[in-house]
Amino acid sequence: WETCWFKVELSIPPAWAGREVHFVWESDGEGMVWRDAQPVQGLTKEGEKTSYILTSSLKEMEPHSLTLYVELACNGLFGAGKGSMIAPPDPDRRFTLSKAELVIFNRDVYELLVDLEILLDMAQLLGEENQRSFQALYTANQMVNVCDVTDPSTFPAARDLATVIFSQRNGGSQHTIHAVGHCHIDSAWLWPYEETIRKCARSWVTVVRLMECNPELTFACSQLRLISVFLQAQQFEWVRSWYPGLYAQIQDFVAKGQFIPVGGTWVEMDGNLPSGESMVRQFLQGQRFFQEQFGRICSEFWLPDTFGYSAQLPQLMRGCGIRRFLTQKLSWNLVNTFPHHTFFWEGIDGSRVLTHFPPGDSYGMHGRVEEMLKTVKNNKDKGRVNHSAFLFGFGDGGGGPTQKMLDRMKRMSDTDGLPRVQISTPDRLFSVLEKESSQLCTWVGELFLELHNGTYTTQAQIKKGNRECERILHDVEVLSTLALARGGAFQYPASQLQRLWRLLLLNQFHDVLPGSCIQLVVEDALRYYAEIRRAGAQLQEEAVQSLCGDLLQPKAGSAESTLALNTLPWERTEVISRTGPAGTETLALVTVPSMGYAIVREPLLPPQPVAVRKQEDGSIAMENGVIAVCLDTMGRLTSLRLVHSERESVPDGCCANQFALFDDIPLYWDAWDVMDYHLETRKPVTTLLKPLEITLAGGLRGSVSFSLRIGESSTLTQEIILDATCPYLRFLTQVEWKEAHKFLKVEFPVQVRSTNATYEIQFGHLQRPTHWNTSWDWARFEVWVHKWLDLSEHGFGVALLNDCKYGASAHRNVLSLSL
Repeated sequence: WETCWFKVELSIPPAWAGREVHFVWESDGEGMVWRDAQPVQGLTKEGEKTSYILTSSLKEMEPHSLTLYVELACNGLFGAGKGSMIAPPDPDRRFTLSKAELVIFNRDVYELLVDLEILLDMAQLLGEENQRSFQALYTANQMVNVCDVTDPSTFPAARDLATVIFSQRNGGSQHTIHAVGHCHIDSAWLWPYEETIRKCARSWVTVVRLMECNPELTFACSQLRLISVFLQAQQFEWVRSWYPGLYAQIQDFVAKGQFIPVGGTWVEMDGNLPSGESMVRQFLQGQRFFQEQFGRICSEFWLPDTFGYSAQLPQLMRGCGIRRFLTQKLSWNLVNTFPHHTFFWEGIDGSRVLTHFPPGDSYGMHGRVEEMLKTVKNNKDKGRVNHSAFLFGFGDGGGGPTQKMLDRMKRMSDTDGLPRVQISTPDRLFSVLEKESSQLCTWVGELFLELHNGTYTTQAQIKKGNRECERILHDVEVLSTLALARGGAFQYPASQLQRLWRLLLLNQFHDVLPGSCIQLVVEDALRYYAEIRRAGAQLQEEAVQSLCGDLLQPKAGSAESTLALNTLPWERTEVISRTGPAGTETLALVTVPSMGYAIVREPLLPPQPVAVRKQEDGSIAMENGVIAVCLDTMGRLTSLRLVHSERESVPDGCCANQFALFDDIPLYWDAWDVMDYHLETRKPVTTLLKPLEITLAGGLRGSVSFSLRIGESSTLTQEIILDATCPYLRFLTQVEWKEAHKFLKVEFPVQVRSTNATYEIQFGHLQRPTHWNTSWDWARFEVWVHKWLDLSEHGFGVALLNDCKYGASAHRNVLSLSL
């Protein structure tokens, strides 16, 4: 990620008067040209941007000598990996400057070559049954005959032949393609957050140059806030100081309607794992930014590259002023082909949004004939709608559109035999689709991506950090609101909370929270979580002091007391741990009202204390009057029952809390994927390091613990806890993980029969089948969940809860959590 600066002194020969002059720069590192202290052109060989136009026609009064600076980064479009495109950074990789030249660009030859490329593609791709393919072929042949490469005066006649073909128009029924410039830039992926700032500058200064030369060009920018990564807060300030001139130019083109902000969220977040509140904040921060900076909110939600889409998103979109949605990721499905490209998507509450998948199944098209034909042929809603999107420009690592892409599409704007191509805008496309929507189909429920199921589990510390920080910010806001409502001098910490929320939202980007990023990004993400924990704890303490400060003051003669806070919206009776006068930990049973607090002086007595008994065979039984459990020496549940119903939850001959290890050798990418065939490699974890033993003998709490060896060199220690009056059993699990290409799960077979299991999602729940009747069913062998999944039949059920996991499954009667 090092940077080299080159000072380039140019002197254009006077003999080049009237010629188009380019500065050519080729390197395998990304670069940017600076002129008069401003960025003027991005240079990325992989993005087909290797020149800066000095003049389109050198005039006598133009400067013939000038000085440029080139900022060259030691990373390419896709990071600094070795070998394959998706690879971690190679510290020994070297980058080379291979060409730095001052050249005359022959525009006539370039235009002739583009003509021939389009004609030859038509000849090859339209097929022998289509007369247009032969017309294109014979025209190209005539052009070659007419053109004398040593005599430029023959070029216009050759071009005239091509113009005849390109000017022959389509009929009125031809499909219309809405081409929109696009530049997908991952906030962090194979490069750290900081490098994204430069990627945005390189890409968008190039787009600005293209707009100056092509007033018809429109560019949809789904993460305009990526100019500054965090955008407002510190990163926005960095960019306004680093690239203020560029930002001003972007604002001008937004006002002209060419640079089009789309998206509506703070970053292109993961579509599954953020909580409901986090998704609302993504929209809130994104829409607020667009309103403040550009005077409008987004009507399109633009999320082309995340790993599935929650069934709650339509309701959240509609609540945030968005009624249109664009993505293409479901074209990556490994098993089933999604049946639509344009349809209504209905969420769990019945909210609907008009949804469009570009039929070319890409957000990085190059404007080629082949791509146009695929867009029409692949469209699964022919007859229902006659318009579709075509997103062109290099993406993922930035880059964006090129002049050649535009020039290709100009020739295809209305050419008989090819779809009609118009440079358009998202609003223009969706407005036409809305008018044609009367016959569109409706898809109800989640848009599940049948790939990348491993991202629900990869990078356990990131998953834990996200869940903990979501909880911390919730608690701070509840307590701060209560403190403000109570009156007094308390100031609600709005700016501090916004800063922390934006850190959390940034980490929910679709290659960070899923864990599909390099180590540098993981380190950044964990550092941001640590900052949220630190600052959140301080804000929480300040709110509690304001809310209950007088209650926390010791009073003479009064008994020792503890303040217990409940930030959830129901009354809770639970066992808590508190520190006594001598610094010792003691337990207390307390009841705290909904969204409130209580002073605990004399703890409650439980109706029935927890009893813990060790059996002769080494197994241990625990009971609290609500549930009764029995555990074998390996910590597995052999019995779990509700005391008053006598209903047994664990089937005969089965054990719950069974750890299992699977081989994890995916077809494609380690961090992203786990394949269904991993289920065939199941090996129960049975190597006992420390047998089950009692750690708390009962009363308010009973607990037991044990340790296992996993695989070759990993260990697992678990404490199983039963509290007085509690209707659930807790498992505190610590794993020291040293395995490679392995997948650890914990399984709970239950004596419940149901064809569907229920999974918590954002602000609601979703049912998924427990059978594999169809390919759509078995493709969901590993799914995502938030805090709980439940398997129930009439009158009875068992739920599996978690505080930091997202990967899960429920097949037949076995609930499984991926660790």
